[in-house]
Parts: sequence; structure tokens; C-alpha cells
Amino acid sequence: MHAIIIREPGGPEVLTWTEVTDPEPRPGEVIVDVAASAVNRADLLQRLGAYDPPPGIPPYPGLECSGTISALGDGVTGWQVGDRVCALLGGGGYAERVAVPVGQLLPVPGDLIEAAGFPEVACTVWSNLIQVAHLRAGETVLIHGGGSGIGTFAIQFAKALGARVVTTARRAKHARLLELGADQVIDYTEEDFAKAMTGKADVILDIQGASYLERNIEALATNGRLVVIGLQGGRSGELNLGALMAKRGSVSVTALRARPPEEKAQIVSGVREEVWPLIESGAIRPIIDRRIPMAEAARAHEVVAENAHTGKVLLVLGQ
Repeated sequence: MHAIIIREPGGPEVLTWTEVTDPEPRPGEVIVDVAASAVNRADLLQRLGAYDPPPGIPPYPGLECSGTISALGDGVTGWQVGDRVCALLGGGGYAERVAVPVGQLLPVPGDLIEAAGFPEVACTVWSNLIQVAHLRAGETVLIHGGGSGIGTFAIQFAKALGARVVTTARRAKHARLLELGADQVIDYTEEDFAKAMTGKADVILDIQGASYLERNIEALATNGRLVVIGLQGGRSGELNLGALMAKRGSVSVTALRARPPEEKAQIVSGVREEVWPLIESGAIRPIIDRRIPMAEAARAHEVVAENAHTGKVLLVLGQ
């Protein structure tokens, strides 16, 4: 088969479509013939040499995919060859085939190609907004990076829960995010979100980390919950514990990729039960900015790095 390899740490030009060894299913795994994968910022970090895959995971980028099951490992039940699936991966999605633990499979909720953009964002958003932050109807959530794949999904999911949604994004993306259900959109390039937002946030979903830490604490409501899922603004910052204590607030920092398979399976199960019905009903729609042939992954990485897209950028095979 072919896969995108990273020749050496560097820019998009190091991504190369190359013939590699076919995967074999281990017990409890299936082989998925990939129809599409999606580009996540973690893939860009891996390309730069800053985010290695967990042990035992293929070295190719790609944290999610959609496709068709072509082989079953020993002990697999509940799935058959020919089933259309999408999957949460630890890596390896930029390839023609990938081995997937059965606990990380989901049925395709609609279009096979578009389904490639759901697993990583659905699992990230559900695990953090529900498992960690316990977001409830009537609360206000501040979602940073509203135009990203995670952001566009989180806006729709939070609205489906009955929350009030505030988000940050460049002004060119505001109309689209309001259409998706955001109640207030703040241009982070022109305004201080902590001062511009109407009211305070019961929950904040943050991708920036250090650079937003002080203002996130300022923006929290009493008993507010800040969940950091990205470090685009730096890894180390000063936390004013007095300000946090005065609000009886909490700060959580989470990651999905390195979790053991049993934890991922538990998250995928929750997503299938609580999120998939919202997708199947149309309450949450796939937001696909563009589809790019997988062999042209370098171009897709350039698009994501420029941050001009809204929603997901997909890498597609056979188109």
C-alpha cells in the first residue's frame, strides 16, 4: 500500500506519498481500507518532530479516517467485512489501509468521505465538554478557535445541549459561526475576549494555553471550569491562584492521543450513544472546507497552517 511518510522533521515538503508495508490486524483489530482522513493540528506538530505517535502506532500522520472494513483480526465481533466505518486513531490515517482496535470504530453517519472529519473532533469535544467540564443546558460556554474543526463541531454540540455559545475567531469567519449557532463571536485580533464577551463563561474550551491563561481566568464565572486542550499559545504561564480561588474555579488540561485503548473505547462508546444521534438527525452537520487528494498532503498542511479555512480539511483517496 501507499502512505504519507515524514522524511525528516520540517515543512510540508517533507510529506511524501510512498509505498510501505501493508498492516496486519492483531487480535481485536480490523483493517480499514481508507476512503479519507482529515488534517488536524497534531499532524502539523508531528511533521515538525514535536509530537511523536504513541508506541505501537504507525509513524504516518492521521488521527481519524473513514473507509470500509476489509479484514478482521481474531476475536472481533459486531463488525463484518464490508461495513462502512469511521475511526479514532492514534496515527496512521494518511494511508491506503490502517489497523484499528474495534473499540475505536464508529458507523458512518451519512456520507462516507465527510465521516472522516468526525471521530477526532467528536471524541475531543464530548470528552472535554461532558466528561471533564460537565456542561449543562442554560450555561455559557466560551469556545476558542471557533472556525477550526473542533470549534465548528463544539459550537453545534453545545447549542444542541441548550448552552449559550460565545466563540473567538477572525472576522471573516463570523457569519458562518453565527449561522452554526454561536450567540456571540469575538474577533480575537481586534478585541480582548475577556472584556468583549457578554457575561461570564461557566465553561471555557481553550486551544491556546499559556497566552490566554490570565484572560481565561478573568472570563470565568463563579464555579467556572477551564479546559485546556491545546498549547498553540505556549506551554508555560503564570496562574493567579487567588483569582481562581475567588471564583471557586477549576483548570483541567487534557489530551486524547496518548490515552490507552480502553479509555479511547469508553469515549467512543459515549460519543456513539450521545453524539451520533445528533449527527444522524442533522442537529450537527459536517463542516468541510475542502477535499484534497491524499498524495497532496503537503498542500493540505499549508492550508491548515494558514488558518484561513473553516471546519475540516479532508485528505481523500480515489478522487
